[in-house]
Amino acid sequence: MGITVLACFLILFILGFPVVYAILLPSIAYVLIEGLPLGLMGQRITYSLDSFPLVAVPIFIFVGNLMNQAGVTDRIFNFANALVGRAPGGLAQVNIFSSLIFSGMSGASLADVGGLGKIEIEAMKKRGYSGPFSAAVTASSAVVGPIFPPSIPLIVYGSVTSVSIVQLLLAGIIPALICIALLMITAAVLALKYDMPRAERWPTGSELFHAFMPALPALLAPVLMISGMLAGLFTPTEAAAVTAAYVVIISAVIYRELTWDHLLQSMLATLRTTSAILIIVAAASMFGWILSVEQIPQQFATLILQISQDPLMLLLIANLIFLIAGIFLDSTTATLLIVPIVAPPMVLAGVDPVHLGIVCIFNLMIGLLTPPMGLSLFLVSSIAKVTLRQLLKALIPFYIPLVITLAIITFAADLVLWLPGFMR
Repeated sequence: MGITVLACFLILFILGFPVVYAILLPSIAYVLIEGLPLGLMGQRITYSLDSFPLVAVPIFIFVGNLMNQAGVTDRIFNFANALVGRAPGGLAQVNIFSSLIFSGMSGASLADVGGLGKIEIEAMKKRGYSGPFSAAVTASSAVVGPIFPPSIPLIVYGSVTSVSIVQLLLAGIIPALICIALLMITAAVLALKYDMPRAERWPTGSELFHAFMPALPALLAPVLMISGMLAGLFTPTEAAAVTAAYVVIISAVIYRELTWDHLLQSMLATLRTTSAILIIVAAASMFGWILSVEQIPQQFATLILQISQDPLMLLLIANLIFLIAGIFLDSTTATLLIVPIVAPPMVLAGVDPVHLGIVCIFNLMIGLLTPPMGLSLFLVSSIAKVTLRQLLKALIPFYIPLVITLAIITFAADLVLWLPGFMR
C-alpha cells in the first residue's frame, strides 16, 4: 500500500493537480481503505502544526513583507549601490550584494525576488542593462537567501529531522558568502566582456557615509539575530520575534515610513503565504506517517545502503535526488516528503545531518532556477517582462558559480561545519 500511495501522488502531480491535493487524496484514500478512524487524520495534522520551531516561519515571512512595505529595501539598495556600484558590473554587483543583506532579514528566496528584485531589475533596466541579464542576476542571487541565516527552509529541515536549527543556520553562513563571491566574480567577468555600464566613479567618504547611515539600522538586524543566537540569548524562533519587533521599531521610529496600512498589508500577505506553507506541512505530515507505517523509509534505507555506505558517495546521491526534486517541487514540500526518507540511512552511514541539510537545501534552491517547474523563473520573468527562453539563456553563465558552490559544500565538510563545530 505504501508504494501504491506514493505512486498515486506522483501520478496526480504529473497530471497537474495542486501539490496539496496530490498529497491529501491518496492519504484520505489510504485511511478509508484501511478502515482507520477519520479522527486519526485530524490528530496527525494537529500534531504536525504543534511545533515551536515552525512559529519562526510566519514571523520571518512577516519581516520580509514589512521590509518591502516600509521602504527598508530601498535603503539597503542605495547603500549597496554606493558601496559596489563602481565595480565591474555596476548594478549587477549591487543586485547580488543587496540580496545577501536582504536575506539576512527575510530568509526566503521568493521574498527577495518579489520585493528587492523589483527595485533591482527596474534600476538595472533604466541604466541600460538588458532585461534578461537583469532577471538572471536577480534569480541567481536570490538562491543565497535560504542558506544564509535566517533561513525558512533550514528551519523546516530542522523541525523534520530534529537537528539543531542554530547549527543549521550557522552552517549556512560560509557557503552563502562563497556563493556571493563567485556570483560577483561571474558578473564582473561578463560586464568586462560585454562592456556593461557602471557608476562613473567611486563614492567619496562623505557620500558613502550618507548612504551607510540610513541603511545601518537595517544592517544591524542580522547582526542582532546571529549574535543573540551565538550568545545563547534566544532560540531561532525567539530570534524571529526579536527581528520582527526590531524591524517594526526602526520602520516606525527611525525611518518613520511605517503606516497602519503597511502593517495591515504585511499581515495579510503573511497570512496568505503562511497558509500556503502550513497546509502543505499538515498534508505532508499525514502522507509521511502513512509511508512510515508502510515502512517505505526502511525499504529505501536498505536499498541505498546496498548501493554504497561511503558518506561521500551518499552525499553525491543526495545531490542528485534533491536537485531533481527541486525542479518539480517547492522547497517546503520536497523537504517534508523526501528528507524523512533520505536522511536516516545517510546519517546512519556517517553523513553529518547538518552537512546533509545544507547540501539538500542548496540543491532545492538551484531547482528554483531549473525548468520545467522552477518557481523563481516564472516570478522573475514576469517581473522583468522577459520570456523564459531569454531568461534561461542569460542564466547559463550563473549556473557555473552555483555548481562550484555546490561542489564546495559537498566535498568540504569541514568548511561547512566549522561554525557549528565552534558552537559545540
